[in-house]
Amino acid sequence: MENASSHPPSSILHPRRILVRGVNWLGDAVMTTPALLRLREKFPGVHIALLCPEKLADLWQQHPAVDEVIFFAADESIFSVGKKLRLGKFDLALVLPNSPRSALEVFLAGIPQRVGYARPWRNFFLTQAVPSRIGAVKMRKRSEAEVRSLVASNSKLKTQNSKLEPSAHQIFEYLNLAAALGANPEPLAPQLMVTPEEIEAAKKKFGLENISQPVFGLNPGAEYGPAKRWPAEKFVAAAREIQKQTGCVWILFGGKSDQSLAAQIESQIQDLKFEIRNVAGKTTLRELMALLKCCRVLLTNDTGPMHVAAALGTPVVVPFGSTSPELTGPGLPGDPRNHLLKSDVACSPCFLRECPVDFRCMNGIAVERVVAAVMARAK
Repeated sequence: MENASSHPPSSILHPRRILVRGVNWLGDAVMTTPALLRLREKFPGVHIALLCPEKLADLWQQHPAVDEVIFFAADESIFSVGKKLRLGKFDLALVLPNSPRSALEVFLAGIPQRVGYARPWRNFFLTQAVPSRIGAVKMRKRSEAEVRSLVASNSKLKTQNSKLEPSAHQIFEYLNLAAALGANPEPLAPQLMVTPEEIEAAKKKFGLENISQPVFGLNPGAEYGPAKRWPAEKFVAAAREIQKQTGCVWILFGGKSDQSLAAQIESQIQDLKFEIRNVAGKTTLRELMALLKCCRVLLTNDTGPMHVAAALGTPVVVPFGSTSPELTGPGLPGDPRNHLLKSDVACSPCFLRECPVDFRCMNGIAVERVVAAVMARAK
């Protein structure tokens, strides 16, 4: 794979303590794990610390690429973060986000070598501003007018990301940054760790320790907005049919903002006396990981837990509408364990939070297709 930084400066080839400024969202964090693993491979004896938001700190427990996690609160000032980092006496920082703030944090920390992508308003704070990767594809939001025009013309030729190479995926953006430090840029599957003890504790807490039926996961929410959500009634219909065929126990996942939706789906499933454990808004991040690991398959929207499940080795089935599986799909691009479904509509992906027309991208994904995909991965 080509990258713009195959020959890193000699001053950053032999660091003693590396700080990686991690990304801010769960799904994005999972997609950085191949780069972190390649960094560990390149620097096996070097201390690698990861800076991330407090909400993601537990994600990195047990991870082989990370020796230390440093976290910051949502309202913590940039000066506080910089002061905290100074205590670590790092000699090299790799900045994964593209924001000005993330580059300024490591600048204020006085870390002598600071590597990240070249972007407006931040290059001054970096000692090595890495050019954009050859083959990088931006996620461009369509305007409402553009969506309506594409729907009216039914033009397939203007569909975004219709013929992208696997290397367009977001994991290659992070791998390219690791390659700026001399790491191998070839892809690895995203990887997370959860212990058997954590799995057993989660099973006990949520009443799954003596279950003999297969366990499937259902994750019907999506934090970004309704355009990413396959309709709730379709989730219910799919869950009914899958349970009919397998006799499975469903674990219903979601965050606190998904509790109303989860309760609605739970009530419609329970009417048919299905086995279900509704854990939406009730798990810690580590418990979420443990329960996702328990599932034979996860049926989910394009969300952070989708990426977590795939990185734990749980197959995922995902209806995609407003977003692009080519750019941010789960796992390693092309992994046959996962099934990513799309409908053939001209306006998808639009990358909008809400659909300005008739939600044809998600409505066009039939329950039968989803059930078949789940059953194929449940064997």
